[in-house]
Amino acid sequence: MLTYDDLPSELNVATWFVDRNLEEGRGDRTALIVGDRTTTYAELAGLVNRAGNVLRELGLRQGERVLLALNDGVEFVAIWYGAQKIGAITAEVYTYLQPKDYAYFLRYTQARVVVVDLVTLDLIRRAAEGHHATLLVVGVPADELRPGERSFDELMPSAPDDLVAAPTTRDDVTIWKFTTGSTGEPKACVHPTRSPVLSFESYARGVLDIGPDDLVLPVPKLFFGYARDLTALYPFGVGGAGIAFAERTTVDRIFELIARHRPTILVNVPTMMSAMVAHPAAAEQDLSCLRLCTSAGEALPAGLHRKWVETFGVEVVDGIGSSEAYHIYISNRPGRGRPGTVGEVVPGYSARVVDDAGEQVPDGEIGTLEVTGPTVALEYYGAPAKTARTFHGDTLRTEDLFVRDPDGFFSYRGRADDMLKVGGVWVAPSEIEHCLIGHPAVVECAVVGHLDEAGLVRPRAYVVPHGDGSAELEAVLREYVRAELAPYKVPRDVRFVSGLPKTANGKLDRRALRVIEQQGVGA
Repeated sequence: MLTYDDLPSELNVATWFVDRNLEEGRGDRTALIVGDRTTTYAELAGLVNRAGNVLRELGLRQGERVLLALNDGVEFVAIWYGAQKIGAITAEVYTYLQPKDYAYFLRYTQARVVVVDLVTLDLIRRAAEGHHATLLVVGVPADELRPGERSFDELMPSAPDDLVAAPTTRDDVTIWKFTTGSTGEPKACVHPTRSPVLSFESYARGVLDIGPDDLVLPVPKLFFGYARDLTALYPFGVGGAGIAFAERTTVDRIFELIARHRPTILVNVPTMMSAMVAHPAAAEQDLSCLRLCTSAGEALPAGLHRKWVETFGVEVVDGIGSSEAYHIYISNRPGRGRPGTVGEVVPGYSARVVDDAGEQVPDGEIGTLEVTGPTVALEYYGAPAKTARTFHGDTLRTEDLFVRDPDGFFSYRGRADDMLKVGGVWVAPSEIEHCLIGHPAVVECAVVGHLDEAGLVRPRAYVVPHGDGSAELEAVLREYVRAELAPYKVPRDVRFVSGLPKTANGKLDRRALRVIEQQGVGA
């Protein structure tokens, strides 16, 4: 496994993950599949070079930022790598935000170039007042654009095919990864060029054993670094391939793409796994092409893990990572996973569960997770106080609560600020949620603290049921939890809902759920 010292001092992400395939004779292999379009590595390398030259023509220079706000496709991948090749700093955002959200990202990144498409163009036009970024527009003719906007489609044909990579080093900042914003405004985790390469070596190779015959299908969109890395970086590191699609992700779309392209790896999140298991046609699906399904982004309950394996027969490799550490740093291993845990430390990393004083707690006790490794971010951009609390050299102090067992497997117990004090005892909502999801009548659930008539905190469960909820089902679910957990962890009541609020990454949006609870919706 490569380490930091093994890396060349001069290191460019595009050269490492794209051009190297041509140098090693893999130019004719498929790199990317989008609909009916198959792009080889040789074709992708040419597109990357032209996209990089287009960005340079627009004035983007090494060390400056480019913001991508466009749907998944060949253009997304080519522009991302084109920016990397000229040494620019890439940052990506979701394509279904509101103008006020885009205004925040424009103000925060001060990007010189913003890449948009038909979906985001009008929204970003409304957000861009007072900003001087050039809009590079994909999929819209030049005659429909305004001053300060350029057509990517019309600039690409005349852009040169040759592009000399910028002399970026392994320590140069080239990637911003945004936090999800589930506990505040998103912040950029600042990463140097070495982060994706070392993460590829540690996780993609060291855990997943990703190889040249792997074809990766992502459930999340490519703006989410978890999906982008596993689809359009890590497979490229070994000559494998990824699948991208512009449409919003639905269960039917994922089933269709699996049937059509027969991928070997499905990049998934628990919310979609639950929806796939609950789909009326789940039993009819043939997922035998998949050698594994990754899960990350939020905790995977053991009950849902079992439902998935029983329904589809596909192994799940659950893990945890973060923008702060670039990618996955604790993960189960193919062939030796333990449902209900996020696994063991990824090669090249170490982890401790510590108390408030920073001292390691005994195995079996809850504490805060502290991770040390080669891909920990340099800082939160523009947030020195938060940076000082979180980053300590190559050590990341998370706000996640964990338990480590004597065998070295870690189990998630929620966020420190999610904990409920019930009857004087701290309770992790995730423990109750993981219990509830094991019941066959539950599709999704979330637990929050609710003040009862006496002003005391009690757990309240919001449940998305199979079919309709009822008083009888509520009683069944409460007894189900009572049989598994301590009495004070039993939800005071159960509220049946049609859906739960989600972040752009598909995670449960606990902040939004708290607002709903405070407003008394469903009370």
